[in-house]
Amino acid sequence: MGRVILHCDLNNFYASVECRDYPHLNGNPVAVCGKQEDRHGIVLAKNELAKQYGVKTGDPVFRAQKKCPDLVVTLPHYDRYLYFSNLAKKIYSSYTDQIEPFGIDECWLDVTGSQRLFGTPYEIAEKIRNQLYSQLGLTISVGVSFNKVFAKLASDLKKPNATTVIAENNFQEIVWKLPVEWMLGIGHATLKKLRSVGIVTIGDLASSNPNYLYAMLGKNGSILWQNANGRDKSVVAFSNASQPPKSIGNSITCPKDLKNEEQVNKVLLYLSEKISHRMYQEEMVACGIRIMVKDDLFQSRQYQQNLEIPSRWVKDIYAAAVRLFKQHYKWKNSVRALGVCGFLLLPNVQKAQVSFYTSVLKEQEQERLEAGIIKLKDKYGKRIVTYGTLLTKDFTSYIDDRINTTPYQPFQK
Repeated sequence: MGRVILHCDLNNFYASVECRDYPHLNGNPVAVCGKQEDRHGIVLAKNELAKQYGVKTGDPVFRAQKKCPDLVVTLPHYDRYLYFSNLAKKIYSSYTDQIEPFGIDECWLDVTGSQRLFGTPYEIAEKIRNQLYSQLGLTISVGVSFNKVFAKLASDLKKPNATTVIAENNFQEIVWKLPVEWMLGIGHATLKKLRSVGIVTIGDLASSNPNYLYAMLGKNGSILWQNANGRDKSVVAFSNASQPPKSIGNSITCPKDLKNEEQVNKVLLYLSEKISHRMYQEEMVACGIRIMVKDDLFQSRQYQQNLEIPSRWVKDIYAAAVRLFKQHYKWKNSVRALGVCGFLLLPNVQKAQVSFYTSVLKEQEQERLEAGIIKLKDKYGKRIVTYGTLLTKDFTSYIDDRINTTPYQPFQK
């Protein structure tokens, strides 16, 4: 018997919860948006009616309201979203114990061993879909397939409130004609490279030479070729399994636009401190650093590089972040928001010395110094010790430390 994987995607999740909690919103185009006074005034989620007017996630509020003059804007209530996300997982857990979250509103379920109890894969999907609506008042789209990649793709094909099956015996007929960007793992940069060599559909990707894809995209090229040909074998994690983080990052929208590199560097240092602290708590080191830059026209760009030696310390994270910004940002516009992220994470015990020019003693001294600073912050508060440049009036005028930074997730779903 082959595997049966479901991908459950709560439709327009944030907006759906708001409409459920506040019934007067029903029948109106609704967008959940951040606070404009904190310069977080962008669309986080929207309902189906708002989508019909062309409102998109990431639109500034003024642009969304221009597209849809009758748009009802509401603030997010993250505690409610987490509450309903956990309730949905409880429903999923009555069908299987293999439940792997993919964000707050999506989960993979392996129901291979559940068929004798609950019926065919399609019947199981329909039961879950109907149960979520009757018990929670929320709709989901469910993808049914023989692996995780195609289950995710299936759930995207029909929205909202539908079940879609991609079977192993005919997946080529459904999948290969779809645009290549619909497949999991293909972001903007990868899409640009694929299109430049004439790979437009998933079928084009599947029929490409895997060695050529590896030469162009590295390991990711091989993975994408395998996925396009239905060979994804990744396992759905058990619901009680502890998953190590794949990346650790933070981003912040500044109260004032940043006008020069000196201001940018201070914010990058501020963010580097934060993710260094988080890596220390997780006992992880990063093999690469990525930054996100959003300008005053709301255009976002990401740049990354690998580190010569895996690290979790401020000096290494900060140096890489500054270098990336200086190399890539051309200052056509002021900077509105910044993010710093460590990726390709490894447990600290796997860190290896890969350079003959690195002093082990200096590395150990640095480790003791930065670990000591983190322990002081944990015991006495984050302001007990910090960099002098982060205490200047200039810095505090464009970074209010009372404003919480948000986790920076660079990989788009």
